[in-house]
Amino acid sequence: MVGSRIVVRRLLPGQVGATGGPAFTDVLGVCLSWGDGVCVVRREDGQEVAIRIAEIVSGKPVPPRPPVRHRISARDAEQHSLVLWPHVETAPIGEWVLRSDTQPVGRLIKRANSCLAIGEPGRADADAVDEVRAFYRAREREPLAQVVRDSDAERIFVTAGWQPVPGGDAVFQLGSLSRAARALRPVAPLSFEQLVARPQTQVGLTDDGVRVALELRIGGHLVATARAGLSGDWLGLHALQVEPELRRRGLARRMIAELLDWGAERGATTCWLHVESDNQAALDLYESLGFSTHHELRYLSAP
Repeated sequence: MVGSRIVVRRLLPGQVGATGGPAFTDVLGVCLSWGDGVCVVRREDGQEVAIRIAEIVSGKPVPPRPPVRHRISARDAEQHSLVLWPHVETAPIGEWVLRSDTQPVGRLIKRANSCLAIGEPGRADADAVDEVRAFYRAREREPLAQVVRDSDAERIFVTAGWQPVPGGDAVFQLGSLSRAARALRPVAPLSFEQLVARPQTQVGLTDDGVRVALELRIGGHLVATARAGLSGDWLGLHALQVEPELRRRGLARRMIAELLDWGAERGATTCWLHVESDNQAALDLYESLGFSTHHELRYLSAP
C-alpha cells in the first residue's frame, strides 16, 4: 500500500451529501504512510492529505499515470511515421489513411505502402475494404492494411477474408529522448572515430534537416545503416541494421546515439520506433534505453 498510487473514498463528518445522506469525497494520489490511525496521501498537485483511517469507506490501488507522451492515441502516434518517406501519397477513408510511396527505392516498405486502418472508416465495412483494395490495385501494389491488434479495424478486414502477413506483427515503442541519451553514456566501445581510422572504412551521413541517414561501409561493403526523421518534436528511428559479424560490439548503440544527438539539436524530446514482435534482441536493447510499448500492430493482406 505505502508507495503505491491509490484512490480512497472518505467520509466527510458533519456534512450532508446531495441525496441527503452522508457526504463522501475521493482522494487520488500516492500513499505516503499508513499507521497510527492515519493515512497520508500525496495528491498529484503535490498537496499531502491526512485521512483518518476510521473515515475511509473504500480504497483500491490504481495504475501509475502514464507519461504525457503515452497519452497520445495510436492513430496520432502513427501519423509521425509519414516524415520518413517524403514522397508518400495519402488519401483518407474516414479516419483511415491510404499510403503509397510514389518514388520507392529498393523494396517496397510496408509502412509506406499500406492503409493505416485505425479509427472509423466512415462508411459500410465492406465498402471501406473494397476502397482499400481498389486503391492499391490501381497502383499495381499488393493491398495491405496496418491495424492495431485486436481492434475493430482488424475484425473488419478478417471478416472480409484478409490474413495476417507472416512476420508482420510489430510493437510501437515510445520513449524519452533525453532518457535514452543518458542510458547511452558512456557510449559503445566501438566508436565511429575508431572505425574511420581503419583502412577502407567510410561513414556516410545524409542530412536534409528533416531526415538523416547513416551508412557504414568497410571495403566498399555496407555493414550498418540507420535512419531517422523529425516530425515536430518527435524523432522516429528506422532501418537500424548491423551485419552479423559486427554485432555485440556496441555499434548499434553508437549509431542510435548519433541519431539522438541529431534530433536533440533540432528540438526533439520524444523518440519512437517500430520493432518486430519476435525480435527479442532489439526489444531488450530499447528497453535498456527506457523505451516501452505504446501499442501493437499487425499487417493484413487481401485474399
